[in-house]
Amino acid sequence: MRIVEETEAYGEMIEPATLRVERLLPGPVARVWAYLTESDKRKQWLAAGPMELVEDGSFKLTWRNHELTDPPGARPEGFGEEHSMNGKILEVVPLRKLRFTWGDVGEVTFLLEPEGKDVRLTLVQHRTKDRNQRIMVGAGWHAHLAILKAKLEDRQPAEGFWDLWLRLKADYEGMIKA
Repeated sequence: MRIVEETEAYGEMIEPATLRVERLLPGPVARVWAYLTESDKRKQWLAAGPMELVEDGSFKLTWRNHELTDPPGARPEGFGEEHSMNGKILEVVPLRKLRFTWGDVGEVTFLLEPEGKDVRLTLVQHRTKDRNQRIMVGAGWHAHLAILKAKLEDRQPAEGFWDLWLRLKADYEGMIKA
């Protein structure tokens, strides 16, 4: 069984260095917002770490992808058990928008919009460095958002994180040309 339903759209390059991914998630908005901003919830699908939810606030994300699913799948060569990144919060509109730095030059924006009982999450990653980074973040966000959706649906992901990420990486390699 696959974690990502066949109808889940792949991320798309909306500009040469900008990736956008949209998902319709079970609401309410406050619950989805908590999974974006609270470390204990965020670590279940993405990364743990403190986040000062004010403009120019700092955050630290620590990924432990092998803890996201059971079993975790086969970790690819070159990936450690843990990876951390520090950044700055650029904009916070509670329950609607979270924008922060990503690495040295990048930026990520999450937008939340209610749609009935559901929530439309739009993720935009700006200023990706090169094709390799676009492939990595495309597959990464796709896999992490699939796990978020499973958590919000109160079910276990059907595929280990690393197996899913490797499969999606191959898909994104075929889709992202430059």
